[in-house]
Amino acid sequence: MELTPVLRSEWLKIRTLRSLPGALLALFAATTAFSAIAGVSETSDPGFDPLFTSLSGVVPGQIAAVSFGAMAVSSEFQSGALRLSLAAVPRRGRWFAAKAAVIAVPALLVGLVTALAALLVARAGLGPAADGLGTGEQVRGVVGCGVYLMLMALFAAGLAALLRSGVATLSLLIPLILVVSFVIGDATGTVADFLPDKAGQLVLRETYDGTLGPWSGLAVTAIWAAAALLAGAWSLRRRDA
Repeated sequence: MELTPVLRSEWLKIRTLRSLPGALLALFAATTAFSAIAGVSETSDPGFDPLFTSLSGVVPGQIAAVSFGAMAVSSEFQSGALRLSLAAVPRRGRWFAAKAAVIAVPALLVGLVTALAALLVARAGLGPAADGLGTGEQVRGVVGCGVYLMLMALFAAGLAALLRSGVATLSLLIPLILVVSFVIGDATGTVADFLPDKAGQLVLRETYDGTLGPWSGLAVTAIWAAAALLAGAWSLRRRDA
Protein backbone atom coordinates (compact mmCIF):
# COMPACT_ATOMS: atom_id res chain seq x y z
CA MET A 1 0.00 0.00 0.00
CA GLU A 2 1.32 3.43 -0.93
CA LEU A 3 1.87 5.95 1.83
CA THR A 4 -0.29 8.68 0.27
CA PRO A 5 -3.68 6.96 0.87
CA VAL A 6 -2.59 6.20 4.43
CA LEU A 7 -1.72 9.84 5.01
CA ARG A 8 -5.04 10.89 3.52
CA SER A 9 -7.03 8.59 5.79
CA GLU A 10 -5.10 9.66 8.89
CA TRP A 11 -5.55 13.32 7.99
CA LEU A 12 -9.28 12.72 7.67
CA LYS A 13 -9.30 11.41 11.25
CA ILE A 14 -7.49 14.52 12.50
CA ARG A 15 -9.98 16.80 10.77
CA THR A 16 -13.14 15.00 11.85
CA LEU A 17 -12.39 14.25 15.50
CA ARG A 18 -13.66 17.46 17.11
CA SER A 19 -11.30 17.45 20.06
CA LEU A 20 -8.22 17.64 17.82
CA PRO A 21 -8.98 20.87 15.89
CA GLY A 22 -10.27 22.16 19.24
CA ALA A 23 -6.89 21.49 20.84
CA LEU A 24 -5.12 23.42 18.08
CA LEU A 25 -7.55 26.30 18.47
CA ALA A 26 -6.91 26.26 22.23
CA LEU A 27 -3.17 26.33 21.53
CA PHE A 28 -3.55 29.51 19.48
CA ALA A 29 -6.02 31.18 21.85
CA ALA A 30 -4.22 30.39 25.11
CA THR A 31 -0.73 31.23 23.85
CA THR A 32 -1.80 34.52 22.29
CA ALA A 33 -3.85 35.55 25.31
CA PHE A 34 -1.11 34.83 27.84
CA SER A 35 1.50 36.57 25.69
CA ALA A 36 -0.76 39.62 25.43
CA ILE A 37 -1.05 39.70 29.24
CA ALA A 38 2.72 39.33 29.59
CA GLY A 39 3.18 42.20 27.14
CA VAL A 40 1.52 44.69 29.49
CA SER A 41 3.32 43.44 32.60
CA GLU A 42 6.10 45.17 34.51
CA THR A 43 9.38 45.33 32.55
CA SER A 44 11.69 46.79 35.19
CA ASP A 45 13.14 43.39 36.17
CA PRO A 46 16.94 43.42 35.52
CA GLY A 47 16.63 39.97 33.93
CA PHE A 48 13.86 41.08 31.58
CA ASP A 49 14.00 39.21 28.25
CA PRO A 50 11.67 40.84 25.70
CA LEU A 51 11.71 37.85 23.34
CA PHE A 52 10.81 35.30 26.03
CA THR A 53 8.21 37.68 27.48
CA SER A 54 6.62 38.02 24.04
CA LEU A 55 6.49 34.25 23.56
CA SER A 56 5.87 33.28 27.19
CA GLY A 57 2.29 32.30 26.40
CA VAL A 58 3.80 29.11 24.96
CA VAL A 59 4.45 27.85 28.50
CA PRO A 60 0.75 27.35 29.33
CA GLY A 61 -0.23 26.99 25.66
CA GLN A 62 1.94 23.94 25.13
CA ILE A 63 -0.51 21.94 27.26
CA ALA A 64 -2.86 22.12 24.27
CA ALA A 65 -0.08 20.95 21.95
CA VAL A 66 0.69 17.86 24.03
CA SER A 67 -3.06 17.21 24.37
CA PHE A 68 -3.34 17.29 20.57
CA GLY A 69 -0.56 14.75 20.14
CA ALA A 70 -1.78 12.48 22.92
CA MET A 71 -5.44 12.48 21.83
CA ALA A 72 -4.59 11.89 18.17
CA VAL A 73 -2.98 8.58 19.13
CA SER A 74 -5.03 7.54 22.16
CA SER A 75 -8.26 7.81 20.15
CA GLU A 76 -7.06 4.73 18.25
CA PHE A 77 -7.22 2.66 21.43
CA GLN A 78 -10.90 3.38 21.99
CA SER A 79 -13.72 1.15 20.76
CA GLY A 80 -11.42 -1.05 18.69
CA ALA A 81 -10.41 1.74 16.30
CA LEU A 82 -6.82 0.50 16.15
CA ARG A 83 -7.91 -2.92 14.88
CA LEU A 84 -9.78 -1.27 12.03
CA SER A 85 -6.81 0.97 11.21
CA LEU A 86 -4.40 -1.98 11.14
CA ALA A 87 -6.82 -4.05 9.09
CA ALA A 88 -6.64 -1.31 6.45
CA VAL A 89 -2.88 -0.81 6.90
CA PRO A 90 -1.33 -4.07 8.10
CA ARG A 91 2.20 -2.65 8.17
CA ARG A 92 2.20 -1.07 11.60
CA GLY A 93 5.35 0.96 11.10
CA ARG A 94 3.89 2.57 7.95
CA TRP A 95 0.66 3.39 9.77
CA PHE A 96 2.44 4.91 12.76
CA ALA A 97 4.71 6.98 10.50
CA ALA A 98 1.64 8.37 8.76
CA LYS A 99 0.03 9.12 12.12
CA ALA A 100 3.14 10.97 13.28
CA ALA A 101 3.26 12.97 10.03
CA VAL A 102 -0.34 14.18 10.28
CA ILE A 103 0.32 15.21 13.88
CA ALA A 104 3.56 17.00 13.05
CA VAL A 105 2.41 19.10 10.09
CA PRO A 106 -0.64 20.84 11.63
CA ALA A 107 1.18 21.24 14.95
CA LEU A 108 4.06 22.97 13.16
CA LEU A 109 1.83 25.21 11.03
CA VAL A 110 -0.43 26.22 13.91
CA GLY A 111 2.66 26.68 16.09
CA LEU A 112 4.23 29.08 13.60
CA VAL A 113 1.04 31.13 13.24
CA THR A 114 0.56 31.13 17.01
CA ALA A 115 4.13 32.25 17.67
CA LEU A 116 3.84 35.10 15.18
CA ALA A 117 0.52 36.27 16.62
CA ALA A 118 1.85 36.05 20.19
CA LEU A 119 4.96 38.04 19.27
CA LEU A 120 2.94 40.77 17.57
CA VAL A 121 0.40 41.24 20.36
CA ALA A 122 3.04 41.15 23.09
CA ARG A 123 5.30 43.60 21.27
CA ALA A 124 2.40 45.99 20.93
CA GLY A 125 2.00 45.90 24.70
CA LEU A 126 5.70 46.12 25.48
CA GLY A 127 6.21 49.18 23.28
CA PRO A 128 9.72 50.68 23.55
CA ALA A 129 10.82 47.85 25.88
CA ALA A 130 10.94 45.53 22.85
CA ASP A 131 12.75 47.92 20.51
CA GLY A 132 16.06 46.18 21.07
CA LEU A 133 14.87 42.94 19.50
CA GLY A 134 16.57 42.25 16.19
CA THR A 135 14.87 40.72 13.16
CA GLY A 136 17.04 37.62 13.36
CA GLU A 137 16.15 37.02 16.99
CA GLN A 138 12.44 37.39 16.28
CA VAL A 139 12.59 35.03 13.29
CA ARG A 140 14.51 32.51 15.36
CA GLY A 141 11.95 32.81 18.16
CA VAL A 142 8.94 32.31 15.87
CA VAL A 143 10.44 29.43 13.87
CA GLY A 144 11.89 27.80 16.98
CA CYS A 145 8.57 28.13 18.78
CA GLY A 146 6.72 26.38 15.95
CA VAL A 147 9.26 23.56 15.87
CA TYR A 148 9.20 23.27 19.67
CA LEU A 149 5.41 22.91 19.78
CA MET A 150 5.54 20.30 17.03
CA LEU A 151 8.18 18.30 18.92
CA MET A 152 6.17 18.41 22.15
CA ALA A 153 3.10 17.15 20.27
CA LEU A 154 5.17 14.28 18.83
CA PHE A 155 6.65 13.54 22.25
CA ALA A 156 3.12 13.19 23.62
CA ALA A 157 2.08 11.08 20.64
CA GLY A 158 4.94 8.64 21.23
CA LEU A 159 4.13 8.34 24.92
CA ALA A 160 0.45 7.81 24.15
CA ALA A 161 1.35 4.93 21.83
CA LEU A 162 3.57 3.44 24.53
CA LEU A 163 1.09 3.89 27.39
CA ARG A 164 -2.02 3.33 25.23
CA SER A 165 -3.83 6.04 27.14
CA GLY A 166 -4.26 9.76 26.64
CA VAL A 167 -5.14 10.22 30.31
CA ALA A 168 -1.97 8.46 31.47
CA THR A 169 0.12 10.47 29.01
CA LEU A 170 -1.26 13.82 30.13
CA SER A 171 -1.03 12.77 33.78
CA LEU A 172 2.69 12.29 33.20
CA LEU A 173 3.43 15.28 30.95
CA ILE A 174 1.42 18.05 32.60
CA PRO A 175 3.18 17.67 35.98
CA LEU A 176 6.49 17.45 34.12
CA ILE A 177 5.84 20.74 32.34
CA LEU A 178 4.16 22.64 35.15
CA VAL A 179 5.88 21.24 38.25
CA VAL A 180 9.15 19.46 37.58
CA SER A 181 10.72 22.02 35.24
CA PHE A 182 9.70 25.12 37.19
CA VAL A 183 9.55 23.99 40.80
CA ILE A 184 12.12 21.22 41.02
CA GLY A 185 14.23 22.27 38.05
CA ASP A 186 16.12 25.09 39.74
CA ALA A 187 17.07 22.81 42.63
CA THR A 188 18.49 20.02 40.46
CA GLY A 189 21.13 22.07 38.65
CA THR A 190 22.18 21.34 35.09
CA VAL A 191 20.26 18.04 34.96
CA ALA A 192 16.99 19.96 34.57
CA ASP A 193 18.43 21.81 31.56
CA PHE A 194 18.09 18.58 29.59
CA LEU A 195 14.39 18.10 30.27
CA PRO A 196 12.45 18.26 26.98
CA ASP A 197 10.50 21.42 27.73
CA LYS A 198 13.22 23.39 29.49
CA ALA A 199 15.81 22.60 26.82
CA GLY A 200 13.50 23.43 23.93
CA GLN A 201 12.36 26.73 25.41
CA LEU A 202 15.88 28.17 25.15
CA VAL A 203 15.05 28.98 21.54
CA LEU A 204 12.46 31.46 22.86
CA ARG A 205 15.05 33.51 24.74
CA GLU A 206 17.03 36.50 23.54
CA THR A 207 19.83 35.81 26.02
CA TYR A 208 20.80 32.47 27.50
CA ASP A 209 23.60 30.85 29.44
CA GLY A 210 24.54 27.37 30.51
CA THR A 211 25.41 24.18 28.66
CA LEU A 212 22.85 24.46 25.87
CA GLY A 213 22.02 27.14 23.32
CA PRO A 214 18.80 27.74 21.35
CA TRP A 215 19.32 25.13 18.64
CA SER A 216 21.17 22.57 20.75
CA GLY A 217 18.34 22.84 23.29
CA LEU A 218 15.82 22.24 20.53
CA ALA A 219 17.90 19.24 19.43
CA VAL A 220 17.57 17.81 22.96
CA THR A 221 13.79 18.12 22.71
CA ALA A 222 13.96 16.41 19.30
CA ILE A 223 15.88 13.51 20.86
CA TRP A 224 13.20 13.14 23.55
CA ALA A 225 10.48 13.17 20.87
CA ALA A 226 12.34 10.64 18.70
CA ALA A 227 12.89 8.34 21.67
CA ALA A 228 9.20 8.50 22.60
CA LEU A 229 8.14 7.77 19.01
CA LEU A 230 10.53 4.82 18.78
CA ALA A 231 9.22 3.46 22.08
CA GLY A 232 5.66 3.91 20.84
CA ALA A 233 6.46 2.16 17.55
CA TRP A 234 8.10 -0.72 19.45
CA SER A 235 5.05 -1.08 21.68
CA LEU A 236 2.75 -1.01 18.68
CA ARG A 237 4.70 -3.79 17.00
CA ARG A 238 4.99 -6.01 20.08
CA ARG A 239 1.55 -5.74 21.61
CA ASP A 240 -1.81 -6.92 20.35
CA ALA A 241 -4.15 -4.37 18.83
